[in-house]
Amino acid sequence: MAVFIGVLMEDNKVATVSLVIIVAFLIGVVLRLAKPVLFPFFLAIFLSFILYPALDFLTRIKIPRTIAIIFILLFTFFILYLLGSLFYSTGRTFAAGFSEYGEKMNSILTSIFTKLDLPQLKISTIDWLGEFDLNRIGKILSSTLGPFFSFVSNLFLVLIFLVFILAGRGRLKKKVKKYLDKERAQKANVIINNVDKQVQKYLVIKTIVSFFTGVFAFVALVLFGVDFAIIFGFLTFLLNYIPNIGSFIATVFPVTIAIFQFETLWPAFWILVILTTIQIIMANLVEPRLMGHGLGLSPLVVLFVLFFWGWLWGLPGMILAVPITAIIKITFSNIPGMQFVAAFMSKD
Repeated sequence: MAVFIGVLMEDNKVATVSLVIIVAFLIGVVLRLAKPVLFPFFLAIFLSFILYPALDFLTRIKIPRTIAIIFILLFTFFILYLLGSLFYSTGRTFAAGFSEYGEKMNSILTSIFTKLDLPQLKISTIDWLGEFDLNRIGKILSSTLGPFFSFVSNLFLVLIFLVFILAGRGRLKKKVKKYLDKERAQKANVIINNVDKQVQKYLVIKTIVSFFTGVFAFVALVLFGVDFAIIFGFLTFLLNYIPNIGSFIATVFPVTIAIFQFETLWPAFWILVILTTIQIIMANLVEPRLMGHGLGLSPLVVLFVLFFWGWLWGLPGMILAVPITAIIKITFSNIPGMQFVAAFMSKD
């Protein structure tokens, strides 16, 4: 009898694990196939947490909620469209001038090999570089900018989702009070309030820190006279949502351009030092002081979600990966039965 029960329990565990794997696989397939709709929806949720303090402020100063929502939507549309258009036009200019940097790279490598007295290597390297059609590479770079910023073309869909999300905020608490008894409704609303405040705090602070990181990087690059400083500043802002990897990429790109632009290492070296210092100060001093130490995610969890969302939705998915995971962790940490999952996701 005991053996039968043990086998039955073991079968239940196998069935449960198998079911979890199947469900996770199906969720991944749905998320991947439904990207055209779900990505704007997730982006709208992301923006709603950032914009809700402005909506709350406008309603507190006696502006009708409908007018406040319209004003916020118009402002959001203007900012997103301006940033997308600016980045796209600057990126096309960068792609068009890519061949110039290829020629400078050829010149620098030729100079280095000549000084090192490596004639065989010099010849093979120059021939290798000559095989590249730099104009074709520039066209490829230009064409990839469109898909990356496809959210500009989907901006109308994002705004539609944003209308319903902002208009519906606060109704969940009323529904909880209506359909649950007083004690359970009170507990549920406490959890909803805590999740809402913590998620809002995280996203607002993360966005502000990312914005100023991008601004400081932009100013530093402008002072050094680096080409396309605005595109690198904007990239720094976006990639700051990706811990460590994003900061590394946001630093390597302008440093590499600086090497080929100035054809000497010293400006690039100081740019590397300054950008790295900005990233360290903002990520390790400013952000933890504003955010607190309770929202840290495990590096292993961060790495997994970056690969997962990158596989699902590419670079836009990687940018949203950590904020989405932080929202899940905050939610679980406020639900008594799911706090162990939040503890597993934490780096502490």
